[in-house]
Amino acid sequence: MRIFARLAFGGVSAISVVAGANAEPLRTMDEVGAALEACWTPPPDMPNSSVTLSFSFNRDGALIGTPRPTEIKVEGDGQARQQFVEAAIAAVENCTPLDFSPAIADGIGGTVFTMPFGPTPAVPTAEPG
Repeated sequence: MRIFARLAFGGVSAISVVAGANAEPLRTMDEVGAALEACWTPPPDMPNSSVTLSFSFNRDGALIGTPRPTEIKVEGDGQARQQFVEAAIAAVENCTPLDFSPAIADGIGGTVFTMPFGPTPAVPTAEPG
């Protein structure tokens, strides 16, 4: 798994996090971002499009509710917009629950993160508040 967003804890590192029974728990937000990015497949022919999603995890790595779009910049009509947003939401939903290390699990529960999904990788960012 990989992530696709900008994170307050730093940029995306060149890490490949493998899903499966032998995978190590995610220890940093960069690794969380890389895990989500691995699940992201942008719709074809939308190179300048992006959507930023807002979402939260519980300490067990499951989503709290459904990710919601907070900023949408999609080329094309309403159908293209819907397709792009749904693909980003599906990427997050299909990638969870994530396997957090105890250090991440202790501090992540209920924190709201935002993460842009588009043509370039990014890392989740914690929202102030």
